[in-house]
Amino acid sequence: MSTSAALLLLADSRFPTGAHAHSSGIEASHARGDVRSVADLEVFLEGRLLTTASVDAAFTAAACVEEASLDALDHELAIRTPSPRLRAVSRTLGRQLLRPAERAWPNERYAMLRAVHRDGPMQPVALGVVSAAAGLTPRDAALCSLHHLVGAVTTAAVRLMGLDPFEVHALAARRAPRLDQLASLAAELATTCDSAELPAANSVLADILAEHHATWEVRLFAS
Repeated sequence: MSTSAALLLLADSRFPTGAHAHSSGIEASHARGDVRSVADLEVFLEGRLLTTASVDAAFTAAACVEEASLDALDHELAIRTPSPRLRAVSRTLGRQLLRPAERAWPNERYAMLRAVHRDGPMQPVALGVVSAAAGLTPRDAALCSLHHLVGAVTTAAVRLMGLDPFEVHALAARRAPRLDQLASLAAELATTCDSAELPAANSVLADILAEHHATWEVRLFAS
């Protein structure tokens, strides 16, 4: 299986999307006392892969399909995101992703994507469209989404807790087969299900913590 240079570029944390300012829930979970060690981080990460990460990957893969209805995908993902804070964060990241993508991989679908919501598209939907513009497959797009989640969580954990970066990245490396499996499943769902049938798993605690985190006067990450 070959790896596209475009996939490496889009998956790189240095691609200017603003995602580095977000912890994917680690900051709030750490403050609550749920994540204090590499072992805790492993449990947290697996929980995300079983819930919101799989949902995001499926919607990213679906949006990568040229014939997909972006309006329907954006709507279905929004109703799967109960937290107003997390919806706002996702739309902010979606807008921010489009800015560099328009320079890197111009595409006529961006106009449709911008039109789905006045605050911008949900980030996984934007990522799917950008992935298609970059010449990637739905599976590539899903894998990029999953990689972003793992990267955000592990990087934030090292910054917040001073965990051994070698141990943390070894943890991420052990998750590679799992990401491959989930990306393949997401791609399959993208081509066999309509938007309403895509996964709908979420974490109630993550939603509550996201709303709580948004009220903090001092925090390291935006979410």
